Amino acid sequence: MRAITLGLLLLLTTGQITFGQTNKEKALAKAQEAIKLMDSGKFEKSITLLQEAQKLDPDRFDYPYELAYAHYLKQDYTGAVTILESTKSHKDVSDRLFQLLGNSYDVLGKSEKAFEAYDEGLNLFPNSGRLYLEKGNVYWGKKEYGKALPFYEKGIETDPKFPSNYYRAAKIYCGSTEEVWGMMYGEIFMNLERNSKRTAEISKLLYDTYKSEIKISSDTSFSVSFSKNATMNVSDLKSPGKLKLPYGVGVYEPTLMFSIPFIESIDIHSLAKIRSNFVDNYFKYGHDKAYPNVLLTYQKNVKDAGHMEAYNHWILMKGDEDGFGKWLSANQDKWDSFVAWFGENTLPVSDKNKFHSGQY
Repeated sequence: MRAITLGLLLLLTTGQITFGQTNKEKALAKAQEAIKLMDSGKFEKSITLLQEAQKLDPDRFDYPYELAYAHYLKQDYTGAVTILESTKSHKDVSDRLFQLLGNSYDVLGKSEKAFEAYDEGLNLFPNSGRLYLEKGNVYWGKKEYGKALPFYEKGIETDPKFPSNYYRAAKIYCGSTEEVWGMMYGEIFMNLERNSKRTAEISKLLYDTYKSEIKISSDTSFSVSFSKNATMNVSDLKSPGKLKLPYGVGVYEPTLMFSIPFIESIDIHSLAKIRSNFVDNYFKYGHDKAYPNVLLTYQKNVKDAGHMEAYNHWILMKGDEDGFGKWLSANQDKWDSFVAWFGENTLPVSDKNKFHSGQY
């Protein structure tokens, strides 16, 4: 069963509820109590209160949605479907309803009905990253990752602030021959979802991928391998001025090669230096003009602000926790300064300022 990220509008309501007031206020009080009961696993009591809230305020979308979610949590997926199907024409319906509806069908083994629900939602909310995520997750659950990936990437393209599609895409790409995209998506994900178990997981994944794909043979001999795709668009050959190299083998890997100093091994400290050099070289060689990249522009801003060393150790910390701990002990001031800056300067991803592999 996949987790549902709840946007509980009920919990965003502030202020005291004055009992004895309107039916809407009574309904809200009951619903808030129902949410607490639901969170503690008392689903039947929660359902009773939500039903009472819905009777008191039948026009509010939250109550049937939360009622359906309570049925979902107690594994009554048929009950959830019944409620959601009767609520999907509500004037305040959100993409979350179609997410939950599709998930309920999927758990019931009705993949086609799940896709119908997600597509119905996308007709109303064409930029919903969570609905593309769920379409991909149907295939993810079947371990058909090649079929799942296009949906995750479409979600990244249409809803660039939604982190979960980056997470899934990063895991798929870092297990493929095209790790270059996994490295990009994984780091963007970490910036969008900074403090979670998934953040730690991706930190380790990025570190392990660097370590497995940068091979040091001697002081003067090394290799990198983050892409096998050397395909070029034939039509571009007719217009040399518009010619773009395959990003992985033509831009990312050569820039990375030029960024590796004389080192004996790959660890969190040498990778921090390599990543810092990479940013310098990316802009030095003008790749930012032909291949603009919101992540690398952000890295340059981090570097210009004097925090690249700390940022790189944060990105890779879970891959080499001992190395990070030793660095932190010797650089507490740098870390504290970075954390303060980082809290005020987030990765500026937006509809007009985003990254996805299809750009190149």
